[in-house]
Amino acid sequence: MTFVTGCAGFGPGFGESANGRAVPARISRMALAETQKRILSKVSLFSGLSESEMAFLSKRIVQRHYSAGEIVFNESDPCAGLYVVASGHIRIFKTSASGREQVLSVDGPGSSVAELPVFDGGNYPASVAAIEDATLLFVSKQDFQELCLTHPQVALKVLRVIGARLRRLVGIIEELSFTTVRYRLGSFLIRLANQQGVKINDGIEINLPANNQEIASQIGTVRELVSRNLSRLQSEQLIEIQGRRILIRDLKALEKESSAPE
Repeated sequence: MTFVTGCAGFGPGFGESANGRAVPARISRMALAETQKRILSKVSLFSGLSESEMAFLSKRIVQRHYSAGEIVFNESDPCAGLYVVASGHIRIFKTSASGREQVLSVDGPGSSVAELPVFDGGNYPASVAAIEDATLLFVSKQDFQELCLTHPQVALKVLRVIGARLRRLVGIIEELSFTTVRYRLGSFLIRLANQQGVKINDGIEINLPANNQEIASQIGTVRELVSRNLSRLQSEQLIEIQGRRILIRDLKALEKESSAPE
């Protein structure tokens, strides 16, 4: 992991790497500060802050870079602060004693992570890892708490973000408790179609995650059941598997399959 500090303490033309060596900075301090302000203004927690409030925050930010697959923090680690995704995507996940993973969320640019432990004083409740090369902005627990004491509207926004996360977790619990793997897989494919699907003559084409284990982690099952149900959907001519690409031949038919969870 390589990190570059925010404006405060950011040397002329240089940042600092994880091993302590100086590395050339690609942009000036002023440009870096403006870029960070632009990113923060798109985050629900910080939208609406005044110029002075944004300046307070940007001066205390640490910019960190993570490689694909690199852990940002582990479940039960002491909470040092919260993160904002500037670029790339991350996954938030829990790991069982046997090593099985359940993905709670996949977040991209503009998302904030770890708001709750910043307030309740507990450890990080889940792990976070970069899905691809990603840049995150780190705000320490002390600095964020100071911001909230000075600007109470930020604390109210935190409550809304935490509320939305709670609703999403309740949805995950409902799916895992009351639906079949086939239903969850169909719902997963439909979400991908809505988010990234490309319409072609034969249907809608989507790209799957790198492997079926990643899909299994997101829908709460094991890799073998993902492979088996993908094959069944293909044999029923609902989809066509082309490596890591899926052609959904009839989206409405797949939606109908996913409308009866039991």
